[in-house]
Amino acid sequence: MRHYENLVIIKPTFTAEEIAAAVKNVEEIITSNGGEIAATDAMGMRKLAYPIDKSERGYYHVIYYSVAPAAIAEIERRFRINEDLLRFVTIKYTTNREVTAWNGLVEKAKKAAAPVKEETPAEEAPKAEETTEAAAE
Repeated sequence: MRHYENLVIIKPTFTAEEIAAAVKNVEEIITSNGGEIAATDAMGMRKLAYPIDKSERGYYHVIYYSVAPAAIAEIERRFRINEDLLRFVTIKYTTNREVTAWNGLVEKAKKAAAPVKEETPAEEAPKAEETTEAAAE
């Protein structure tokens, strides 16, 4: 199994639910052909370098996965048929140096996808109100 990266650009006219469904469909295409998704990175809505099908913007999504090389032809064929995608590009990582870079990108994508837990100062808010009330008296 080799390491691959796919960047897909989804139509900008979709709602959030339709974009999520399109991304899920792309992931389903990869997994149905024996691929193992390592990480995904939603890059969001971005301006295109040039208009594609009269669209100036597109929703970018990157998927890192491992799959047998024979399955790539079928994955790309199904991407071409999918009308939700404006463009896609498949990048193959073969050398040890490239695989090391792929592993770094996967770790970076996993860290970005992990929700950051922020602590809210819930106890400080009532204390601030009590001090303002005491000062007002």
